[in-house]
Amino acid sequence: MNLPGVNIQLGGGGADLVDTMQLLLLFTVLTLAPSILVMCTAFTRILVVLSFLRQAMGTQNMPPNQLLIGLALFLASFVMYPTGQDIYQNSLRPYMEKQKTSIQALEGMETSLRAFMSKQTRKSDIQLFFDVTNKPYPNTIEEVPTFYLIPSFIISELKTAFQIGFLLYIPFLILDMVVASVLMAMGMMMLPPVLISMPFKILLFILVDGWQLVIGSLLKSFVV
Repeated sequence: MNLPGVNIQLGGGGADLVDTMQLLLLFTVLTLAPSILVMCTAFTRILVVLSFLRQAMGTQNMPPNQLLIGLALFLASFVMYPTGQDIYQNSLRPYMEKQKTSIQALEGMETSLRAFMSKQTRKSDIQLFFDVTNKPYPNTIEEVPTFYLIPSFIISELKTAFQIGFLLYIPFLILDMVVASVLMAMGMMMLPPVLISMPFKILLFILVDGWQLVIGSLLKSFVV
């Protein structure tokens, strides 16, 4: 298999400084792509909720971290599909067909991601950063700078994920309390209640089809 060669030359061949800076900017964006994937998409909320679910069930490392991350990645891809399709149609495809420059393509990607993040971000979280910097709150969400919108979006995602995680904890916590009360009534105070309640948690989760309920509720929590 013959692989195509890549020749990168900075500052030569008639290229000016602007072209060089654009290339460096593109490489910077590619380097930060994993962070953008984690922080600016649905991945954060999904992974936090799945981690809460595993801790609430008390199953230690089951499912393992690799499986949770993989599931969160595919679910995030499902949620972000309309945004990704918009990015491809309005930014990547015109760029590959040389109808847009790299800067225009990046601006189009930013616009598509901003549209998604704006729907999931609470106004109170955005207001926080304007209060800290003592700047007036803008009239529309489009006037909010991106470096204000991204941390606001992350805070909103964490808050929503913790709210869902709290609701997931309640039935398992009640089951732990019931098992602990029964063991104390039987005089088995030296037996860890978690050891006895874990099989009942798994059984309860299976009987109510927990994965379908959790994943369905999680996907429906995103504002389309």
